[in-house]
Amino acid sequence: MASDASSARAGRAQPMPHHAPASGRTQLAAALMIFGGVMALLEGISAASRDPVFVATRHYVFEFSLVGWGWVHIILGALLIFAGVAVLREALWARYFGVTVAGLGAIANFLWLPYYPWWAMVLIAVNLLVVWALLTGIHHEADASRAV
Repeated sequence: MASDASSARAGRAQPMPHHAPASGRTQLAAALMIFGGVMALLEGISAASRDPVFVATRHYVFEFSLVGWGWVHIILGALLIFAGVAVLREALWARYFGVTVAGLGAIANFLWLPYYPWWAMVLIAVNLLVVWALLTGIHHEADASRAV
């Protein structure tokens, strides 16, 4: 009997590989990535088609052609949607990829501010919320796996 108790303790001492279920924050991040990606795609398509809804700016340091900015947003939007779907499927690499793409999306929308300020500010907020949710969601899932 004593040997059974010691073998049971030895078995529990070694951590078992456990993947905690995605936290609510991680699922929120995935949903926001898909939402932000669709918004960026629509923004990019509108810019690439030279829609007159955008403000014409002069002497802007980061001035780039409207079609060029459109393609930047189309690519970032597609990457955000891809990362959001991968995060929903609980791929670990997708969280880090999502943080990177959402960070790049926030930077791109910051540079996009003179063209369409309100839309850019909304997407900056969405992308920063995605980064926060992905990075804090990992800690909550790690805490959940320790409790098991």
